Amino acid sequence: MSKKERQQQLLKAVEIEPFLTDEEMARRYHVSIQTIRLDRMELGIPELRGRIKDMAEKNFDHVRSLYPEEVIGEVTELTLDVGATSFLEIRDEHVFARNGIARGHHLFAQANSLAIAVVDAETALTATASLRFVRPVQLGEKCIAKARVTQKSSRTQVDVNTLVGNELVFQAVFDVYRAKEDE
Repeated sequence: MSKKERQQQLLKAVEIEPFLTDEEMARRYHVSIQTIRLDRMELGIPELRGRIKDMAEKNFDHVRSLYPEEVIGEVTELTLDVGATSFLEIRDEHVFARNGIARGHHLFAQANSLAIAVVDAETALTATASLRFVRPVQLGEKCIAKARVTQKSSRTQVDVNTLVGNELVFQAVFDVYRAKEDE
């Protein structure tokens, strides 16, 4: 494949999958990581962290119920009382050392904090949660949590699905309490 063809495919791939790492793109196109970095520079494609930040700035209401640093993962999209998306790459500090499997509380924390963040209230707290771990998540995998508000009253129901690629790995339904002054 020529450089021009590879760069065209790279542009399309990043548009469809903005969370692709340089390593994944290098494997996909059978070139070195340095070649991918040079291609990205020529095409004006920021590195992964820059793409996440760009997405967040373009698609972001302001979280009212938490400080931004209290949300687990990088919020890439947020429309209060509608839906939100966050990104969490599973690193060494998230896994059991002996098997490289993510500890469940990290997946729960990503989903729970996103469910709280999407609620348009100064005070939002998890009242109940129903959850299901679909499959173990491994070191290095990228978890995309998608929250959707399905009911809104004094308690807000938020459904969260977490995916790795297109595969569902975690599901939860949160019943979120919002303070009376926020109704």
